[in-house]
This record gives sequence, C-alpha cells and structure tokens, in this order.
Amino acid sequence: MSRPEYQAPPEIYYGDTEAKKYTQNTRNQQIQADMTYRALELLNLPPDEPAFLLDIGCGSGLSGEILEEEGYVWTGVDIAPSMLEVALERDIDGDLFLQDIGQGFGFRPGSFDGAISISVLQWLLNAETSHPTSSPPHRLTRFFTTLHSALRNPSRAVFQFYPTSDDQIQLITSIAQKAGFGGGVVVDYPNSKKARKVFLCLFVGGGGAQQQMPKGVEGEDDEHARFERRREKERKRDVSGKRKNIKDKDWILKKKELYRQRGKEGVPRDSKYTGRKRKAIF
Repeated sequence: MSRPEYQAPPEIYYGDTEAKKYTQNTRNQQIQADMTYRALELLNLPPDEPAFLLDIGCGSGLSGEILEEEGYVWTGVDIAPSMLEVALERDIDGDLFLQDIGQGFGFRPGSFDGAISISVLQWLLNAETSHPTSSPPHRLTRFFTTLHSALRNPSRAVFQFYPTSDDQIQLITSIAQKAGFGGGVVVDYPNSKKARKVFLCLFVGGGGAQQQMPKGVEGEDDEHARFERRREKERKRDVSGKRKNIKDKDWILKKKELYRQRGKEGVPRDSKYTGRKRKAIF
C-alpha cells in the first residue's frame, strides 16, 4: 500500500473522514503514544519543571494529550484543518495554529523550551508544485531556520519520521545543520524490521552533558514497556474515553505563571478559588 505522503498533500489526505478515522484507531493511538514518550525522553527536559513545548504536526492532539498529562504547556501547529477540528472536539488544552510548516514559523525568538514532531518530517520531502520554492530543500530550509529562531538557547527538538533512503536522512540533517542546529540521527531497534524507528535529535546552543548525543535502543522492541505505557494512559481516562481531570491547584498555578513569563495577556489572577471545582449550573 502506498504511503500517505505519496497519495495527496496532508491537508487533503486528512479530510474529515480520514482525520476521525486516524484518531479513533487504537493502533495509531498506541504508536503515537510510544513515539511521544520516546521523544520526551530524548528531549531530556529538567524533571519537575514547567516547560513550553511546540508540537509540530500536532494533528488531532494525540501527542499533545500526553504532553498535558506530563505537566507541560504546549502549542500545536498543523496544516490539516480537519485534524485541528477533531482536536477541538476532543477538548485539547494546547493552543492550535493552522500552519504550513514548509513556509516557516512566525513565533518570537526563544519562545519554546523544546519541540517534538511525530511522523511529520517526511511530508516535507515531496514537492507539491514545480515552482522552485516548493522544492524539498527550500521548504526544509525555511522550516529549520525559523524553528531554530523560535527555540530558546539551550534546548532540543526531536523528530520521529519515516525516511525511505539514506539520501533523505542526509538531506534533512545537512539542512538542519546549516540552519544552526547540532545533533544527529538516533535509531531505535536498528536490527528489527517492525520496531525500527528513526529520530532526528537536534540541539540549540548550550554545551556539556546536554549536548551529548543520546543512544538508540538496542535489541528487540520491549512489548512489556509499551503495554505499561498504554495501561497508564488508559488509567487516566474515564469510561467515556475522555481524560480524567488531573489538573490540581499546583498544576494550574505553574501553568498560569508560565503564561505570564511568556507575556500572554489576560491571565486570571491567583486567588483562593484557583483550582476549586465549581458546581454545575443548569
């Protein structure tokens, strides 16, 4: 079966029907969760500290849901309107932007503490028109240059993607390095046809231990670890399939303080009522 990126542009391929189908598929949910947890591991954020993350190609918010559960504030960008509509229907907390990442970002410099992207980067390797600015090198250059500016120093960006050849990996990494990134490729389960996953782990500035390239996972895929992650995720859901409310007062205060530090306007004042559950009004 042909890969999705070869069939149509993402905003067309992921129409209303496909967006809902993708989101409701339990296998897709499992894979997305596994890749997101691994991306966060490679991101190597300081423990127990709030962070503002960018989810590139956020889709319907499957990865963003995990970012929330891990205590992070996040913003998502995606080119498919139908995917973002599904994310809104699922009551996702992150701010959402309709954005063609191949055109670059317009965020303020140093806005984000890190970035993740799951199964998105390969979409930039297809030229949708014959115009020179639609070529993969041009789109990748705009993408990495503006992303580098949007990340604080030091920080990381982690991409899980599906290259079809070593030439594609070389093209992506070379353009990222020209944009100012350090880092390289991490391959998990390199000897497994089914479990093999490719990550691009990029660094912005900094030095020392934070800039040491992480190692890929060797051996065979650990089914037990994946099962435990899924079980923990399911534990945080109620019988209707929606996430349980895990936002206590401390979590809300941290999120509001981070918003204030980022210059967001209209953040409500802290009070004795912050985080208090309100009675339903009919």
